Amino acid sequence: MRVKMILPALTEAISPHWRPIKYSLFPPLGLATLAAFFPPDAEITIQDEHVEKLDLEDEPDLVVIQVYITSAYRAYELADYYRQKGVYVALGGLHVTALPEEAASHADTIFLGPGEDTWPQFLADWQAGNPGKVYASKIRSLIGVPPIRRDLIQRHLYLVPNSIVVSRGCPHHCDFCYKESFFQGGKSFYTQSVDDALAEIDRLPGRHLFFLDDHLFGDARFAGALFDGMMGMGRVWQAAGTVHSVMQPGLLEKAVASGLRSLFVGFETLNGDNLRSQHKYHNLNRDYSGAIRRLHDLGVMINGSFVFGMDADDEAVFDRTIAWAVENGIETATFHIMTPYPGTALYQRLAAAGRITNSNWNLYDTRHVVYQPAKMTPEVLESGYWRAYEDFYRWGSIFQSAWTKETWDGRWRHLIYAGGWKKFEPLWDMIIRAEQVAKVRPMLESVLQGFRPQSARPNPSSELVVS
Repeated sequence: MRVKMILPALTEAISPHWRPIKYSLFPPLGLATLAAFFPPDAEITIQDEHVEKLDLEDEPDLVVIQVYITSAYRAYELADYYRQKGVYVALGGLHVTALPEEAASHADTIFLGPGEDTWPQFLADWQAGNPGKVYASKIRSLIGVPPIRRDLIQRHLYLVPNSIVVSRGCPHHCDFCYKESFFQGGKSFYTQSVDDALAEIDRLPGRHLFFLDDHLFGDARFAGALFDGMMGMGRVWQAAGTVHSVMQPGLLEKAVASGLRSLFVGFETLNGDNLRSQHKYHNLNRDYSGAIRRLHDLGVMINGSFVFGMDADDEAVFDRTIAWAVENGIETATFHIMTPYPGTALYQRLAAAGRITNSNWNLYDTRHVVYQPAKMTPEVLESGYWRAYEDFYRWGSIFQSAWTKETWDGRWRHLIYAGGWKKFEPLWDMIIRAEQVAKVRPMLESVLQGFRPQSARPNPSSELVVS
């Protein structure tokens, strides 16, 4: 059995002129997870078009393609190509689940939702010569899922090959999030057993880890047990969490003691009306600045996420957000134009109001306006988005933000991390094209760890609160 698994690239990632480092960060773990269900004698190849040119001259028996909204057209092109060659093609992923009828016209079989329960059934049916057209996930569990086939990943092509996912989904229900449609019909948040998660971590070489979970802290009991198990492993890791999780007594301290050094935090908006309209209630009445101070006091850098274009936003939202982020010393920020993904409550609401203005999926990349904003023109929203990146990552803003730190160690760490991420993109492009990304990894680990001697760093474990 010859199997080809493909993660098609977004247009920007394979541009002949520019390759941002963010597309060379993580390997395609979803495909490597499904690969673990194949029998041992299967010949499996995983190709990630973000980091390598696809080999389209092969003759596999089965092609499996993971589809996101902004890679949908490329995915369909590849699927049609292989089907014309007589190859059986299976499509799955967020976009397939959101628009199954669209995807079905390009595939022999489509998968709706996560594949831990449906994939083994499909393989049995396919090998028996009777595969179904549609497999919809119903049973949500990570118990007994075989270890990821990391041997199929070309580690040297990624800055962070030790990415890991120990849960699925998120316990919250925000209107703009794809999660609700993807997990429809079953649980929308569930975790591995702690022992399985620790065993997967133990298999990973090196020091650095990046948890790709939507919300690693979503189950406080699971997260606390995981962090306890990671104590003494000598890991340095990054993850995503919420403002609420940051403020839980004891949990963040455990995370830091086990190696947390950088956290992606979804602030999204500084406007309470926006939070209510998007049903992001877990951010309401939270002390954003207090959460930032808490993270920084424990030596954790922050990548703040912000969304522009919600209905309470006017033209002042850009300057207000950037000034707040800089004043609070946020190291890096990710900005987005609100994007109504098909299948979400946001899309349904805007479509019902006649406010969707474009259905070209290539533009649903959070960098283009595809709907009619409430309090500004699409042109103002789009230009404000680009100006936000420019203003936040000006050297003047980076220095001002860095100088909110009380120590030189914190200041240098901020300058190197923020500057290295956005101010040297031409250098990243050269490194990516030369396939030398892996050689930068020790530098990343050093910046995350900080520059003070180990004995001079705070010891969060000595301040743990029993929960």
